[in-house]
Amino acid sequence: MDLGKTGCRAMLWNGVDSSRAVSSVPGAPGLAAPDGVAAARAAVRAAVEPLLRKSDGARPEAVLVGAAGAASAPAAARSLAAALLEDVPVQESAVTSDAVTAHAGALGGRAGVVLAIGTGAVAVGIGADGTYARVDGWGPLLGDDGSGARIGTDGLRAALRAHDGRGPATALLDAAVGLFGDPGRLPATVGRDGNPARTAASFAPAVARAADAGDAVAAAIVRGAAADLAGTALAAARRIGEDGGPLPLAVTGGLTGLGPVLMAPLTAEITGSGLPVRLGDSLGDPLDGARLLALDRTTPHASLVVRVRRTAPPTPPPAPATPPASV
Repeated sequence: MDLGKTGCRAMLWNGVDSSRAVSSVPGAPGLAAPDGVAAARAAVRAAVEPLLRKSDGARPEAVLVGAAGAASAPAAARSLAAALLEDVPVQESAVTSDAVTAHAGALGGRAGVVLAIGTGAVAVGIGADGTYARVDGWGPLLGDDGSGARIGTDGLRAALRAHDGRGPATALLDAAVGLFGDPGRLPATVGRDGNPARTAASFAPAVARAADAGDAVAAAIVRGAAADLAGTALAAARRIGEDGGPLPLAVTGGLTGLGPVLMAPLTAEITGSGLPVRLGDSLGDPLDGARLLALDRTTPHASLVVRVRRTAPPTPPPAPATPPASV
């Protein structure tokens, strides 16, 4: 499972011939947030239940969740792992950071650096000897520089400055009105669903489109995000610096969908840094990483996964009550 702040995706894997069908539901604010475990648990249940209904009674052996916020809230990660044994009929549940599953999927379980960018932003570097570095991923209030939430927030702030007359005119004002309505109600609108980072991130594509169309304010926001993201990835590379050749580096996550307007300056920042890194394509997504870590305990990621194993067989669901005999 890939449990982010915007969306939660699950896939049931049963060997090499498994269907790649994915069950998708809204995400959760993150394990470090108030009631983060409860929100994560609800999202996992909602994503898993359709897959179990289609499994023809087959009972999965394990569930592994890559969850936003797990790295900064290890106690919450363990609580979620324990709670999932009550919700899912498995022998083992495991929880790690969604950045760790993104890393494992993107690099096929090998050492290197992965920059995961979506609603949040974090770089994870893992050396062949297990050296671990996590850079950023501090959430929308204190970090996640260059993330979808930050791009969207900066775009909405620019729109409100233009609305007030405090800032330059920008196409972002019309874009914000088109997506969210009355600017005067924008603060309430962004916070109404309890996940303002996700709502703000939904404006990031509009910022990218405005930048691509030549809006100077939007272009500056996207260029700044690219510089921030490159700085995050390169900091992780420096912290795990490998001898003997360039360090593999991959970028993954939903924000890559913004296209060249973000990825071109991000690539230029990384390749022009002078650091011995080799920017390459991602080999897989976070669901591939979750599957890999569920099956293989020998990767450099092993110490980053919290695993809880059931000590008693799962309780089968109660049998339906026998209807009364007809008279």
